[in-house]
Amino acid sequence: MIVSIHQPDYIPYIGYFYKIAKSDTFVFLDDVQFSNDNVHNQNKIKTPQGELRLKIPVLYKFGDKINQVKTKDELKWKEKHLKTIEMNYLRAKYFNDFFSSFKELLMSDYKNLADMNITINKYICDRFSIKPQFVVSSDLNINSMKEERVIDICLALGADEYLSGNGARAYQVDEHFESRGIKLKYTDYKPISYTQVWKEFLPNMSIIDYIFNCGFDWDNIEEGLRGV
Repeated sequence: MIVSIHQPDYIPYIGYFYKIAKSDTFVFLDDVQFSNDNVHNQNKIKTPQGELRLKIPVLYKFGDKINQVKTKDELKWKEKHLKTIEMNYLRAKYFNDFFSSFKELLMSDYKNLADMNITINKYICDRFSIKPQFVVSSDLNINSMKEERVIDICLALGADEYLSGNGARAYQVDEHFESRGIKLKYTDYKPISYTQVWKEFLPNMSIIDYIFNCGFDWDNIEEGLRGV
């Protein structure tokens, strides 16, 4: 069984969903420290002037876990994000296929940032017909750190293969996984080109950029990757 793990990020890029699609079980790592510099509460969309970062204002203190962070909804950030998205993707081919459902998801009430991101990302997976088993790490009560925590999660779920992001190469050791009966592999995702609104192509935008332009066509992504 292939397991992959990642923090619950806000409308992440295609590579995030590619890793989910290649997994039998995907773990939302919701009980690790929140970083205001990471994409837990921000991501990029495309505009006529280039990329634009959408950032969620949040209430947190240093050391809070992602599932302890609250979004500052009183600042009307949801309405602002939706207005910005509408302005920049209204001309996109599949705008009407996704905007209303995304709006409904975003405008709902959530316990915390992780809960919101998990709900949105699971919905997007379902529309792409990406259907692994989903697990939330806080339900597993595993308190080890970094590489050891990854291994402990894999063992708890009965994994024989762990599909990792490439950023973890700096601290993961193949032999540590192999000695516990787990094969360590890294994602082979590379940015693909697809039709976008506005000027030249910009890679690694939020997944919503792909959806508004190409719809929920996962086969197109797989085909694009074969050509990279």
